[in-house]
Amino acid sequence: MIELLALGSAVLYGSADFFGGLTARRANTIATVFVSQAVGLVLLLLVLPFLPAASVSSRDWVWGFVAGLSGGIGVALLYRALAVGAMAVVAPTTAVIAAMIPVLFAFALGERLRPLTWGGVALALLAIALVSRPASQDPKAGQAKSRALPPGFGLALLSGVAVGIFFLSLARTTTAAGMWPLVAARLATLVLFGAIALVTGRTLLMSRAAAVTAVSGGALDMAANALYMTAARIGPLSVVVTLASLYPASTVLLARLVLGERLSAVQMAGIVCALAAVLIIVGSTE
Repeated sequence: MIELLALGSAVLYGSADFFGGLTARRANTIATVFVSQAVGLVLLLLVLPFLPAASVSSRDWVWGFVAGLSGGIGVALLYRALAVGAMAVVAPTTAVIAAMIPVLFAFALGERLRPLTWGGVALALLAIALVSRPASQDPKAGQAKSRALPPGFGLALLSGVAVGIFFLSLARTTTAAGMWPLVAARLATLVLFGAIALVTGRTLLMSRAAAVTAVSGGALDMAANALYMTAARIGPLSVVVTLASLYPASTVLLARLVLGERLSAVQMAGIVCALAAVLIIVGSTE
């Protein structure tokens, strides 16, 4: 049961990222984040009355808002990276960086890490080096272009850091708070990106096609959060996080089937290393 919930969250997370990336190719990133997050908040508010009573402390609210700020920035960077780059490169890169953040945080607090964990970190760095290789080189473009990073790769790295902070922040909330920290997180994200849209003059309107994918992505993301939090509260966190961290697999598969993305053999090897690194890093911190 726990394994199915965690794997379900992975499938939904990856699918949400795919739809978010599609939306960001049809509308501006600010509108994409705002609409998708608003949809998730509405769905969450609709189901809250049917959930067990919760006791939310001020600490839970604070960490929820921190999660919303970091998660909103992370999602915005991710959606932009998915819009301008190959999804099969962006998704694993973000995932492996996000998995490394809790490890580095624990190390900074003085926790001793296992040799296997360091091996996972090393494999993650190798994965980043491999997926950052251009899929093809144009001999007429010269040596400078052949050394250029793939589109969206830098954004994917920054997104991974922000998403890692998001997961760390949610982990600081208490079980008694139920799903309310997610409400705080969504509110923080909406306030942040609503303010950005107001200051920059960017419209929150989008075409019908973009709205459909934005709503789909927002609903899938909230469903993924619900499955993940449920699984994490009834089962071993190491198992749940490990299985949920496989979410790039569904993004890569959808990008291949729907968009026909093609990668070089080196980049494919990097994706395999990234998924393996996530498994090792999360599993070895049990």
